[in-house]
Amino acid sequence: MSEAHPPTPVASPTDPGTPPRGPRHWPMWLAYGAMWSAARLPWPLQRALGRVAGWLARMLIPTRRRAARINIALCFPELDEGARERLLRAHFRDVGIGLFEFARAWWGSAEPMRRTVTIEGLEHVRALQAQMRGVLFVSGHFMTLELCGRLMCDHIPLAGMYRRLRSPVLEWAVKRGRLRYACAMYSNDEIRPAMRHLKQGGFLWYAPDQDMRGKDTVFAPFFGVPAATITATHQFARLSGCAVIPFFHRREGADYVLRVGAPLADFPSSDATADSARVNASIEAMVREAPSQYLWIHRRFKRRPAGMVSPYKTQRVTT
Repeated sequence: MSEAHPPTPVASPTDPGTPPRGPRHWPMWLAYGAMWSAARLPWPLQRALGRVAGWLARMLIPTRRRAARINIALCFPELDEGARERLLRAHFRDVGIGLFEFARAWWGSAEPMRRTVTIEGLEHVRALQAQMRGVLFVSGHFMTLELCGRLMCDHIPLAGMYRRLRSPVLEWAVKRGRLRYACAMYSNDEIRPAMRHLKQGGFLWYAPDQDMRGKDTVFAPFFGVPAATITATHQFARLSGCAVIPFFHRREGADYVLRVGAPLADFPSSDATADSARVNASIEAMVREAPSQYLWIHRRFKRRPAGMVSPYKTQRVTT
């Protein structure tokens, strides 16, 4: 379906705007209704269905399975083939469960998770609050991303940054769901208001670990592999004076563990590439704590430095 107008009418970072209408949107409204209903299923049932969904995704989406297999091989060369395959299977299981975690975060209840969550490191946030200093929480694209963000919002007024969705219906529905717990949501083209939020002492959550194909990009190591990395974390800190804090989160069985790290020392520096490498190292540490929950199906290393070819084009693996 081609879009001849902006993705969705948006009023402000604190308002999802007006929901799109018209017959051409009906299929997505039906899809949204199904996801909204799935978000209200009992949590044990969601986890069971998630495992099935993950298995189906691994079987039925070979391009994503291949991308995940290549990423795991690049990032964990020390693992033998059997260990990598076990990680691949565990990853797709967590992708399936994560779909229900996303839906529950946006449109369901977080009460079952509130009973099993552990949060560490809030003293770092309180100290910066006392200084009235803005904080940029840096995390990665994990399947627990949205649900753990909602759990953190129980304790601090956290805003988020996100990439707009192509579907106007889902853009409206997801933003409306996020604004149930986040104090504001800034799209990636709302840099100025996000910067103003930080300058005013606000807290902003951001995941800079995907190749956004923007102009402000450097190649910085991620698991020792050059990865196209946006320099936005460096720029936010340089222009707003905010602190940058790593935000770890993972699921352990039925429990959730959230950890706020200490602010990155001497950040930013005058070197955007070095700062981006430090951010990537923080996200790598997060991945090593919960490797199956990271979004390996994203082609993180598609863009390469001059003279290097995308591993997704050159590496042959059995699918």
